[in-house]
Amino acid sequence: MKLRRTWRDAFRNAWDGVLASLKTERNLRFHTAAAIVVILAALYFHLPARDVAVLLLVIALVITAEMINTAIEVAVDLAAPEWHRLAKLAKDAAAGAVLVAAAFAVFIGILLFYEPVGRAFGWVS
Repeated sequence: MKLRRTWRDAFRNAWDGVLASLKTERNLRFHTAAAIVVILAALYFHLPARDVAVLLLVIALVITAEMINTAIEVAVDLAAPEWHRLAKLAKDAAAGAVLVAAAFAVFIGILLFYEPVGRAFGWVS
């Protein structure tokens, strides 16, 4: 007989996944720390709510990509413990997705912070 899972169980399992990923993945900890710095900077420079929403969206995209990358790497390692060309391709593609998400997040951050930081440091009038 299949056990019935409650919403509470589902959320607990998801939260366990977030915590496990944070404990085991250095890059996820880096992205999380960077996200905290960016959010604090957005508050310090009084970015408009729309800009903060865009920042939160790209932060969520990067962290989500990093966690999916982790899931793919773990699943590939389980399925193919020995080196295999296709396993490498899957892991490299997942890592590449994180790279693309992070690069676009940096670009969007530059666009959103350019004027407020420029005004604070006298680069922009």
